[in-house]
Amino acid sequence: MKNLLKNILILSVFTVVIGCETFEPIDENRLDYEFVSSVPEFAEGILLNGYTGLVNQYSFSEAATDDAVNNQQTNGYKRIALGELTAQFNPAARWNNYERVFWMNQFLEIVNAEEIVWSVDTEVNKLFNDRMKGEALALRALHHFYVLQAHAGKNASDELLGIPYFTEFIKPDGNFNVPRLSFTASVEAIMKDFDDALVLLPTDYTNNEGAIDAKYNGIDIDNYKRVNGAQYNLRISGRIVKALKARLALFAASPSFLNDNNFYTLAAENAADIINSIGGVAGLDSNGLEFYLSDSNIKSSESLWRGSEGNPNTTYEERMFPPSVNGSGEINPTQNLVDAFPMIDGTPIAEASSYDSQNPFANRDPRLEKYIIVNGSSFAGGTINTGFGGGIDRLDSISRFSTTTGYYLKKLLRPDARINSDGTTSGKIHANVYFRYTELFLILAEAANEIGGPDFQVQGISAKDVISAIRVRAGITQPDNYLASITDKDDMRKLIRNERRIELSFEGHRFWDLRRWGVSLNETAVGSYFDGTSYSQLPVETRNFQPFATYMPIPNAETIKFPELEQNNGW
Repeated sequence: MKNLLKNILILSVFTVVIGCETFEPIDENRLDYEFVSSVPEFAEGILLNGYTGLVNQYSFSEAATDDAVNNQQTNGYKRIALGELTAQFNPAARWNNYERVFWMNQFLEIVNAEEIVWSVDTEVNKLFNDRMKGEALALRALHHFYVLQAHAGKNASDELLGIPYFTEFIKPDGNFNVPRLSFTASVEAIMKDFDDALVLLPTDYTNNEGAIDAKYNGIDIDNYKRVNGAQYNLRISGRIVKALKARLALFAASPSFLNDNNFYTLAAENAADIINSIGGVAGLDSNGLEFYLSDSNIKSSESLWRGSEGNPNTTYEERMFPPSVNGSGEINPTQNLVDAFPMIDGTPIAEASSYDSQNPFANRDPRLEKYIIVNGSSFAGGTINTGFGGGIDRLDSISRFSTTTGYYLKKLLRPDARINSDGTTSGKIHANVYFRYTELFLILAEAANEIGGPDFQVQGISAKDVISAIRVRAGITQPDNYLASITDKDDMRKLIRNERRIELSFEGHRFWDLRRWGVSLNETAVGSYFDGTSYSQLPVETRNFQPFATYMPIPNAETIKFPELEQNNGW
């Protein structure tokens, strides 16, 4: 961990643009602490480091689950799925997020010392000071959560442990040899930072005077807009912090951790607060299914928190498009996932008399066509055949490029992007999404059902209400008799988990969901092949996770350096 901090005071480059203002040269061209802490732009640069390393939907960790196979042999998630996960090799590790924690602690030292003068106007100065302190606290909590999600676990004595929680800046020669907190204490520490941040942050960054929080009554409106106006609406806000609290509480409440109704209640209440503020289940964005599909969808209200739109590019399309449209076909959805999509009337295929294994894509949930390229799909101006006669798109036709499962990825991609055979491209914009409203709805559904079953209401909303709204938006024919037939908590849990699997597919959730639910990590990945006459299924990858891989390891280098840092059992 010391290596993460060794240059934290040598601030040669920041993530902010200072503009045309120039400064006198500093010895060795380094900016020392006194200088940084007195210049608002540079101090804010320390804060903005907290916005790096945020987890978005492009990890494609599904390649280490039953949802997908990666066709690149060197892919890290493929390697750990096949048995290479160790404390020395773990592409899912997040220990480096502590670096952002220490940046936030450095910034909070400066803010708490009141060394920064943001403005000569005292009201504006306090508004800036409060907001940025709130951001730093929230980001410190979030980066601790990332570490907790990846590295919490049970020790050799079956004690559930959390992580070290750092609330002070530690210099490189300081003491990092501190023990892990209990899991509960870690969750409580993160929650405290989130709660402290809520006091300081506006619910939303807005220029709409009617939407300004009551706590700002009496503040000059122009001063408010200068500090908390809509120009900051991609920064972390009170609304986002509440959503993150719901995500943390659901994680903590899950069977592999505390299995605790109090945390389920906390998750449900925070989720319901936000959902009711947008009109309840009626506020589910009609464009939420394909939030990535167009420039307007990217800017839709489905994204509770996202990054800025990047420059037009084909980065993901080059990796994921089928070979016939000049992609590498990297992520191949499995038959396991395809089977999770119900019939169009909402009935699981295992229970549907109308399902035909030799005409498997007929009358299916419309989300299947939206998210996965199946044999015979129209895509990017052509037809993609993955079976007999499919040419370079056929299963295992080209090493490293064609599908290994009979399917290609469609979700998250811009089918209007073009990768030309001459090497030129026509790119489209993308955005990193950190939290979608659909996830928040699913958090409420899961937590409410665990508390009291399908019809138990939290602030007037039940799990069945949420799942109904999601399935109506998906295009499930109504009335949804299958959903109506569910009255048992266990059956509803199965349906909620399946809806979460579909709705959040390829957004980096299932890798962690399987672990927090305590379900098998070793379901064999299955594919499908059409021989010109009929479909058959075939095993593609046999997963090989150790039985203790529910809890991921602490990096070996850290436990060697710091003997107080206890490793999770088995690693």
